[in-house]
Amino acid sequence: MIHKRKKCIQDYSYEEIAAIVLEKGFPKFRSQQIFELSLSYRDWLESSNVPKVVSEAFSDYEIVPAKIISKVIGRRGVTKYLFLLTDNSIVEGVYLPNNYGNTVCISTQVGCAMGCEFCASGINGLIRDLSPGEIQGQVLAVNREKNGTKNNRAISNIVLMGSGEPLNNYCNVVKFIRLISAENGMNISPRNITLSTCGITDKIYLLAKEGLPITLTISLHAASDFDRQKFMPIAKVYSIKDIVKAADYYYSSTGRRVSYEYALTKISSKEESIDDLVKLLKGKPIHINLIRLNPVQEKEVLGSDDKRADEIRKILEDNGISATIRRSLGSDIEGACGQLRNHFLSDEKKIRDFSEYSVIN
Repeated sequence: MIHKRKKCIQDYSYEEIAAIVLEKGFPKFRSQQIFELSLSYRDWLESSNVPKVVSEAFSDYEIVPAKIISKVIGRRGVTKYLFLLTDNSIVEGVYLPNNYGNTVCISTQVGCAMGCEFCASGINGLIRDLSPGEIQGQVLAVNREKNGTKNNRAISNIVLMGSGEPLNNYCNVVKFIRLISAENGMNISPRNITLSTCGITDKIYLLAKEGLPITLTISLHAASDFDRQKFMPIAKVYSIKDIVKAADYYYSSTGRRVSYEYALTKISSKEESIDDLVKLLKGKPIHINLIRLNPVQEKEVLGSDDKRADEIRKILEDNGISATIRRSLGSDIEGACGQLRNHFLSDEKKIRDFSEYSVIN
């Protein structure tokens, strides 16, 4: 059963928390105590220095807005999480350990309105946007679960590539980036944050002016509007030409090289499709991530084999286009966006009784 969402402390900066503390009649030093508690991702009852009178005054603010209720551990330590929100909505994320730093892939919406044919996130449509604190809460939950702290983080990179279209939750996502990168907060550099979008061009232009040097990744997946419209409904609204133009503007404004995600389907892997891709992006300061699709039971889009993926990478590199084949790390843990959440929600017993799932601290 879905409930009304509670406000959460992580929706606010330190300065905003301080204003609330003073408004409630407490001394300002309580602000830092509450702020530190929120970043340690511990509940009010776990605090050693926030008195009961203060926590009771903040009883209408949730301090652990995204609770880990289930996880699946796959190869090489890759871990898929389900997060329970205060209204009983569920989102998912993925922890990806690496020698250059540990990455967490997180969601920005409950469900998704984009309806891409190769993605499980939008099967039940868009439910609602996540608040800045709910987005941040996913990072904090994994950081704590991996024994990280504010000053000794277990997370160094963030990818906004889970459920939802980040640029359709623009204000909350931008505030999240400012909160998570704040020097007095988790202090994760914007350069270590990647935002993936289907290509909402007007929001790309806005993002370029925010002064946030994050990495922009565009889910392209086809080199012609005709092909892209076959499995991405958003392609009927924004043309590839306009998306590439917006991406070029983002680079010129921020100096940050744009990446393009290119899923290797039977359509997008055709020789003529790759020729079109080369013509579209040759000579631009970009990078292409070639993606071998994780199979989605509810979808019928078929991916290309490894041999064809390597052939395409070589064609792109021979034309001076930087390209890599993304490592396939999630197929054994239902790694495609939305899969684990959908399978969880399809089990009526799990929906009926969340109490059988212990919160993982």
